[in-house]
Amino acid sequence: MTTQKLLTRSGCAAQSQVSLAPLTTFRVGGLAEWFVAPRSLADLQASLQWATAEGLAVTVLGAGSNLLISDVGLSGLVICTRYLRQTRFDEATGQITATAGEPVATLAWKAAKRGWRGFEWMVGIPGTVGGAVVMNAGAHGCETAQILVSTEVLDPDGSRAVLLPEALDYRYRTSNLQGCDRLVTQATFQLQPGSSPADVKAATAADLEQRRSTQPYHLPSCGSVFRNPTEHSAGWLIENSGLKGFQIGQAQVAQMHANFIVNCGGAKAADIFQLIQHVQATVEAKWHLHLRPEVKILGDFEA
Repeated sequence: MTTQKLLTRSGCAAQSQVSLAPLTTFRVGGLAEWFVAPRSLADLQASLQWATAEGLAVTVLGAGSNLLISDVGLSGLVICTRYLRQTRFDEATGQITATAGEPVATLAWKAAKRGWRGFEWMVGIPGTVGGAVVMNAGAHGCETAQILVSTEVLDPDGSRAVLLPEALDYRYRTSNLQGCDRLVTQATFQLQPGSSPADVKAATAADLEQRRSTQPYHLPSCGSVFRNPTEHSAGWLIENSGLKGFQIGQAQVAQMHANFIVNCGGAKAADIFQLIQHVQATVEAKWHLHLRPEVKILGDFEA
């Protein structure tokens, strides 16, 4: 039975027993014990304060990509930031400031239409600004750390802080914001204005086409499942272990790109989790390398 708790006078409410599957790009996952979708910073602060007062663990959900949530679901409060969308362009500095829920692909097109370079590589990433900052999202040899000017975060007590990139301990696909209790509210990026919008749009479209021609965009997935080791890419190792097309339930190692696991229709989170483990075991046995997941795994997979 669904119940709700009004958190602000503006109507922001926490709802109980909300299905998370439609909110993830894998299209799997159980119920959130409590769920809220704030539409302003005040709503976000109220949500955190309520969770603290109730002693609830907090999970942040952006675009739902790069994420595997168990079939059992998540306890505590799930805060969905995808409705926190606002973008500001500073013509004098060439900087873009965007709130946490802004899709980075949308931001790439907005920049391209102005003739601002630097975001072309982000056009195929199915995530939000908040996720990109936390995970140091990257593609085509570029990454978030290279263009981030600063990020604003919200602490559990509702206080705000501005952090510079050097404070985030950026490494390959991670930062010290991952797994901590601070929430990204917005970020500022440095781009290069002054190019022809037609040229930047063409370059952005070319990046998108390159990704779509080599990655399985036609089926639900989380994006790349494993981090790339130093010697070979994860996709190469998986493919050369004979795992392309290997399937557990309706979860399959993609034929188009072996570092993707796709939901062929009706997959369970448990199927995907077992397939991740099978791929790791097979690659380790053949290549003596342990593949580390890039996908964030949340919830109980032992039940």
